[in-house]
Amino acid sequence: MSSQNDNPLIRFVAFWWALGVFSLFAVILLALKLLGGGKAESNPLEEAAAAKRYEAAAKVKSAQAANLAYKEVEAGKVVQVPPHDVFPIIGKELVASKGVAVKDPAQIIPGGPAVNTSADADFGAIDKMSPPAGTAPDEAAMAAGKAMFTVCAACHGMDGKGTPMVGPPLAGSEWVDGPVSNLIRIQFRGLTGPIHVGGQELTFAAPMMPVIAAMDDATIANVLTYVRNSFGHSAGPVLPDQVKALRSETGKPPLTEADLIKPTKP
Repeated sequence: MSSQNDNPLIRFVAFWWALGVFSLFAVILLALKLLGGGKAESNPLEEAAAAKRYEAAAKVKSAQAANLAYKEVEAGKVVQVPPHDVFPIIGKELVASKGVAVKDPAQIIPGGPAVNTSADADFGAIDKMSPPAGTAPDEAAMAAGKAMFTVCAACHGMDGKGTPMVGPPLAGSEWVDGPVSNLIRIQFRGLTGPIHVGGQELTFAAPMMPVIAAMDDATIANVLTYVRNSFGHSAGPVLPDQVKALRSETGKPPLTEADLIKPTKP
């Protein structure tokens, strides 16, 4: 004979009654929380610490926004980091560095084509490849060269007037208007020792580093074209083929003034 508790109807009613009680209990707790504002008791110490964290975070964000803001350094030239914050640091690093000639060709441009560091190119023939005097530079090449010059400006200055003990001036320099081979070779080998610019002997604390030797031929040609047509200069453009012909200079010891072809004044 089965017990009364085994009655399916009684079990069904008991289940739904228990579920209703638990639901009612949950609704009462939620109502109490809402009536109390839904806030836990505040902790003055925690609120004070949080306020300081928010204040510090606001200062950091403000400083980052000021330092990383895009600024126009000259007409039509906008950079993100103010040059005056960057160039002194780069200059100091270059002054403190020591130029060392690369002995192993495999280390010159990792993953790049092998270059011949033993043969000398015909510098005169390469200079003769230059377009005739008065040839206007390509506008796209000038724009690309101007953008790349921000690297060079760390030593030569955005105005091309040079930096004491770091980089010679480009403005008024006879070397800029002189043989193209000089400028290209300096990109691959750097320059050391005193050099005469405008009749004045200039000495630098460290050799000029070949900072863009790993760039492709067109990039180097563009930046040299920009230099030869800026800062008061108006010279013929530099061709990528001229740069390519002097890749054999990569990795050789830094040049001196005696290694360069002396420019002739017009």
